[in-house]
Amino acid sequence: QVQLVESGGGLVQTGDSLRLSCAHSGGTFTRYTMAWFRQAPGKEREFVGSINWINGREYYADAVKGRFTIDRDNIKSTVSLQMNSLKPEDTAVYYCAATNFGGFAAETTEYQFWGQGTQVTVSL
Repeated sequence: QVQLVESGGGLVQTGDSLRLSCAHSGGTFTRYTMAWFRQAPGKEREFVGSINWINGREYYADAVKGRFTIDRDNIKSTVSLQMNSLKPEDTAVYYCAATNFGGFAAETTEYQFWGQGTQVTVSL
């Protein structure tokens, strides 16, 4: 069974940077597309970005494009989310997710495995 464990959340100020990490275990990491989602209070969980296992192609939501970057380390079985120029609207619980699908997947229903989430709070 695949397990995902996020780390790196915290409280930062507007304009700061933060790096989240997700450790993958229990499966062949190189065969999983990895993604980050987030969920703010009172809102649905939304896609942030993903990196697929076939060619390493990255996809980002418009709200974070140019500020956030996903990278994966296939040796350490980790995926990271580098978040720059953070804004208060980035405040949310951030979740790491994994799917066997090799293409573009931005719906929560397309992901089979989820981490427990890590809180990111951006103050004014």
